[in-house]
Amino acid sequence: MTIQQLKYVITISEKGSLNQAAEVLYVTQPSLTSAVRELEKELGITIFNRGGKGMTLTNDGTEFLQYARQVVGQYDRLLEKYGKSGNLRKKFGISAQHYSFAVKSFVEMVKQFDTDEYEFAIRETRTREVIEDVTTGKSEVGILYLSDFNRKAIGKFLKSSQLEFHPLIQCEPYVYLWKGHPLAGKHRIRLSDLRDYPCLSFEQGTGGAFYFAEEVLSTYDYIRTIKATDRATMLNLMVGLNGYTLCSGIICEELNGPDYVAVAFEAEEEELAAGRMEIGYIVKSSMLLSQLAEKYIEELKRYLKNTHL
Repeated sequence: MTIQQLKYVITISEKGSLNQAAEVLYVTQPSLTSAVRELEKELGITIFNRGGKGMTLTNDGTEFLQYARQVVGQYDRLLEKYGKSGNLRKKFGISAQHYSFAVKSFVEMVKQFDTDEYEFAIRETRTREVIEDVTTGKSEVGILYLSDFNRKAIGKFLKSSQLEFHPLIQCEPYVYLWKGHPLAGKHRIRLSDLRDYPCLSFEQGTGGAFYFAEEVLSTYDYIRTIKATDRATMLNLMVGLNGYTLCSGIICEELNGPDYVAVAFEAEEEELAAGRMEIGYIVKSSMLLSQLAEKYIEELKRYLKNTHL
């Protein structure tokens, strides 16, 4: 088994086609086919289903791909630290729940590197996919939050995926709404004040449990709820429907605009522990972080250090 073979498998899985993978890798299709078959023979498994619709991963192939990404990722980081990588474009990606500060920190990190040398990716996505992206190596760093409510369930999920959670900041919940909302001028807002307005939340998919919700107090019986899949839609619903969401209160006005405010949430006694948020980043356990990952985490810490809630 060679690093080159692992890279072949990763590229084929991404392209879904031998022809497209061969073009990207600058090898002939017969050479690529031969290399994959030799690897499958050595491992004693079938990595790809071969059919008229292209190449798809088998169950064994899906599991193998996860480890292949980890090995190739670590190999690339070793080259970055100790070797000469030539003209290869280095890849770096993060996956995050919908936090504007995560995007802002990503922007500041990218500014420090040559985009001709690196291939960057940022994914604002569902909680489960944040975890899966880091597990499979699609992203090197993930951003999410834990609370007393979800810590045990998500912690178990992280442990089984060999991921580590590193806390960045603890914060109390805030009500996020637009400046024209009838409650925008209040100093503190209680759930009873919000009864007549729709609660907005990010959709977590058909398998999305309460524990994967991005918003605190996800089990509360809200009278009206509306789900969205992206931050821009969420902001539009705040304006159009006087909706609100419960969040960390860490808002990047530079990205979200000046038309929204975060008002302190006044929780009832039983809501206090469940509502307190600990935001952090996840990475693979015992993995050597790339220079880009270290710089991104540094930018996260710098931004949050200067945040006054």
